[in-house]
Amino acid sequence: MEHIKLLIIGSGPAGYTAAIYAGRAGLSPVIFEGLQPGGQLTTTTEIENFPGFPQGIDANELMSQMRSQAERFGAEIRSRIVEKTDLSKAPYHLWTDDGVELEADSIIIATGASAKYLGLADEEKYKGMGVSACATCDGFFYRKKVVAVVGGGDTACEEATYLAGLASKVYLIVRKPYLRAAQIMQERVKQNPKIEILFETNTLGLFGEDGVEGAHVVYRKGEPDERRYDIAIDGFFLAIGHRPNSEIFRPWVKTDETGYILTEGDSPRTGIPGIFAAGDVADPHYRQGVVAAGSGAKAAIEAEKYLQTLK
Repeated sequence: MEHIKLLIIGSGPAGYTAAIYAGRAGLSPVIFEGLQPGGQLTTTTEIENFPGFPQGIDANELMSQMRSQAERFGAEIRSRIVEKTDLSKAPYHLWTDDGVELEADSIIIATGASAKYLGLADEEKYKGMGVSACATCDGFFYRKKVVAVVGGGDTACEEATYLAGLASKVYLIVRKPYLRAAQIMQERVKQNPKIEILFETNTLGLFGEDGVEGAHVVYRKGEPDERRYDIAIDGFFLAIGHRPNSEIFRPWVKTDETGYILTEGDSPRTGIPGIFAAGDVADPHYRQGVVAAGSGAKAAIEAEKYLQTLK
């Protein structure tokens, strides 16, 4: 059975940054990249809010540079997926998708969170071409344009309000006849002249030649007064929540009701010695690349401290 000193599961900004720090500390980290090398950040196009790139940088190029930097400091990167874990005692046991069992002294969980989508084929077709799940990341590209936000909770209202400060008009598409957001958020949305709420409305599809140009929607689907029509938009933002990729760790680590891993205070410690969580899998609030990178650095520093106690 292979023994690994420090295993990093996940390869987004948190995972790669953890590998850079761990590699420089001489820990010889091993990274399992998972299903989406580079993480969720690679589903967007250009990034303009990551420090150090005043002209912006392509998301895939940024993650490629992080990957190369991790390798420069001795990280070993493998295209593996962890399917099962046993974190009941150290060294910790894991099983990969190809049936291999291994053990690790310390683990950094950086598996991220996946945005929830409606399940429309057009969402995949226009991903990076008008479809986004992060208004903070991509809103700047829609200055003085028309966009739609899907959702009726706090996140949807926050993103609609944020986008209203950039776009010329924001449609808030809500499938229910009411908003689920906190009262203060509802009032902000309802009082914003740039936001038009489409209650009891579902999205049927998107259309456009070289990107999103509009959406097919339906009012009161299946009801006698059902009405189908199109709205002209330049951007389509999903705000119906995220799903933390924490399933295989939940028998062992503490999570909130949604599945986000709970850590101790402002640290990446999970409460299990040598097991740390970094990035979006432990962050239900910010979900930003730069925040994830910072948490990856903290996780590596804590892992180094822990591994020193094993000597």
